[in-house]
Order: sequence, then C-alpha cells, then structure tokens
Amino acid sequence: MQITWFGHSAFRLDFKGTAVLIDPFFTGNPAFVSDRAAAIRGVSHVLVTHGHGDHVGDTLDIARETGATVTTNYDLGMWLVSKGLEKFNPMNTGGTTDLGGFTVTLVRADHSSGDVVDGMPVYLGNPCGVVVKAPGEPTVYHMGDTDVFSDMGLIAELHAPKIAMVPIGDRFTMGAASAAFAVKRFFQLDAVIPCHYGSFPIIDQTADRFVAAMAGHATRVIVPEKGVAVSV
Repeated sequence: MQITWFGHSAFRLDFKGTAVLIDPFFTGNPAFVSDRAAAIRGVSHVLVTHGHGDHVGDTLDIARETGATVTTNYDLGMWLVSKGLEKFNPMNTGGTTDLGGFTVTLVRADHSSGDVVDGMPVYLGNPCGVVVKAPGEPTVYHMGDTDVFSDMGLIAELHAPKIAMVPIGDRFTMGAASAAFAVKRFFQLDAVIPCHYGSFPIIDQTADRFVAAMAGHATRVIVPEKGVAVSV
C-alpha cells in the first residue's frame, strides 16, 4: 500500500489498483501544495470522517469529476446528496460495508460535525474515524478529528490496525502529548502518521512535539512530505 498525505487530514490510499481519498480538503487548504489533477486521478472512492469544511473539502467536485462513490455517515451524506452527490454509500458508527476489494468501518470519534448555512448551524451527523481493510494489506485507521478516549482500546481489539493517521494539532483535536499517549496506551501499530497540523496558524505548525513524545517507542513515526507517497 502507498499512502500520500496532502496536508491537514487529507490522504490518498493506493492498493491493488484501487485509489481512495480520505477527507480531501484541497481548495482553501493552506497546506495543499500538490497537483490536484494527480491527487484525484483514478480515484473510485472518497471517505469523509465528518461534516466540517476542512474535511468535506472538495468531496462534491471530486465525485462529479471522477464518478467516485462517497462513503460517510448518513446525515452528512444526505446533505451532500441534496447538493448534487450522485453516488452515496450510507453508513453510521459501528457499521461496515464491502466496497469491492476492501471494506470500510466507521468508528467513534470525540469531536463535533456540522456547518453553518445562512448564519445557522446545521447538524451533519456524528463525527467518525474510518478503518480500511483490504486483503494482504495493513489495516489503516484514520482517526478523523478526535480527543483520546478509552474505547480506542476496543477499536484496537476489534480491528487491529497497523497504520494510523492521528490528529496532533491541538485546540480542536488531540495535541502531541495526548496523541502520543493514545498511540502508546491503546495500539500496537507498525507505523503512525501525524496529521491535522501545519495548515492553519491556530494549530501546531510541525510534528516535532509528537515525534519527541514518541521517542523510544516501537511504533515507527512517519512524517511524510506533502504529496509524496510512502509505502507501508
């Protein structure tokens, strides 16, 4: 499997001829420095963890341009359908769907999910993390935006992820110390990739504190260059 980070929490997974985007926040993302056309080329599925604009991002436009199926919670998905989304795979927390060659499970995240329309808040379902499993590939857990919570231990026991994308930016998600605590306390990962940092000035700008907090632990910390695929 190859994993490409596009800044903030946007990722692309490539495996066995399949290309999947997670939280494709490109337009308006100060950390997005990649070629958008290359980032979406061949994408068949888009996974969205929750309804905030820095995660929904370019989902609608990408779905129109590529014909990709969008997988997210029911409430957010139906809101996207009302805006023109044609291919929607509805889910909710705890559910698993087979997308042909891989499965997606939505799991709990401690955060919020919504948008503001005409000055009024709009509820867009529960925030989630996503677990992606494909035969012969390491199980991937994108935590979405979340705080640490003890049921991460259940996620680890049920799904045994080997690669995790972990938010570390603080203020809206875990900071470096709590993210490192979560990884060390609950998971037996081969590698962890920090995210949700280095985009907006209000959150942490580098992964340095997280890397330092993980020093000496068996889990490999990957801090990828934006737009450059890494093999896991």
